[in-house]
Amino acid sequence: MKTADVIVSFRGVRKTYDGETLVVKQLDLDIYQGEFLTLLGPSGSGKTTCLMMLAGFEFPTGGEIWLDGTLLNTVPPHKRNIGMVFQNYALFPHLTVEQNVAYPLTVRRLSADERAQRVNQALKTVRMEAFAKRYPAQLSGGQQQRIALARALVFEPKLVLMDEPLGALDKQLREHMQYELKSLHEKLGVTFVYVTHDQGEALTMSDRVAVFDKGVVQQLDTVDRLYESPCNEFVANFIGDSNRLRGTIAQVDGDYCEFHLVDGTRLVGRNIAGAQAGTPAVACIRPERMKLAANGLRAGANALAGEARGLIYFGDHVRMRCGLPQQDECFVKVPLGTEAIERFAPGAPVALEFAPEHLRVFA
Repeated sequence: MKTADVIVSFRGVRKTYDGETLVVKQLDLDIYQGEFLTLLGPSGSGKTTCLMMLAGFEFPTGGEIWLDGTLLNTVPPHKRNIGMVFQNYALFPHLTVEQNVAYPLTVRRLSADERAQRVNQALKTVRMEAFAKRYPAQLSGGQQQRIALARALVFEPKLVLMDEPLGALDKQLREHMQYELKSLHEKLGVTFVYVTHDQGEALTMSDRVAVFDKGVVQQLDTVDRLYESPCNEFVANFIGDSNRLRGTIAQVDGDYCEFHLVDGTRLVGRNIAGAQAGTPAVACIRPERMKLAANGLRAGANALAGEARGLIYFGDHVRMRCGLPQQDECFVKVPLGTEAIERFAPGAPVALEFAPEHLRVFA
């Protein structure tokens, strides 16, 4: 995207609560007009703090936050024209649905007619117009979430922020609401910034994802590149499932390297960090990229010898647990109906193969 499309900019932003430990460290981040950006990371990684600074509920210790050309550092939350959806929805229990949605318009002193028109349109957008006269206690969790979203959209903000808004929902409803939110985003074209620790949620909805750890963005990328091309070991293990292999880089050949495992097995993989020969490293490979080598190895494939440890049924596939010499257990994703599975009782020898381009070696 072009620079002109940037709506939010973090420039050198830092945040500390105790004057010593930086919760957010030197953050530089651009958010583009109309995108769905997710801030993803484990608890304590700094993602929620960034969202709170953008919303105005926290202020940066250093650096600058810009919204559409306006410096936000000292602007109070109610003057930022930003919609906010909280994890607990924060609906007023004594107000009806339409009164809750109208609240931001009342604060902004819009006329009664305009308030009624905008509330009705916002409720239609989330398909909740039939519930206008009910109270929050009369709604399910998913319905309350929709009302909170309608309230965030009703005053036509430049930006909508969401702090783990689906965290309180059950799995099936949460997955349904993910598709609802993505569809609504595509329909409205408003910029969404979403915080979650659920990587599946991030991959389902986002245009781009910023992966946080220890107050630093480890990688900012599209969802497909995050999954297929993680830039370091943390991202590889946090986004999706990865098998980890410990060893040493023996030789370097351009972007690839020869990687020796602890037991002497030789593999070839991508040298992600450009490390030199002799460097201890960890290699990561996705379970679906490993195959059972039932009828001999393919030419040019890496090979591992181990033993079957058991099968885990996932509905649409089976995961085989495999033991490897002097390594952690690894998992292989095997499609249902694969005949070879039946031969691998616990303790049976297995041969695994995978292409060098799918093995990512991190120093």
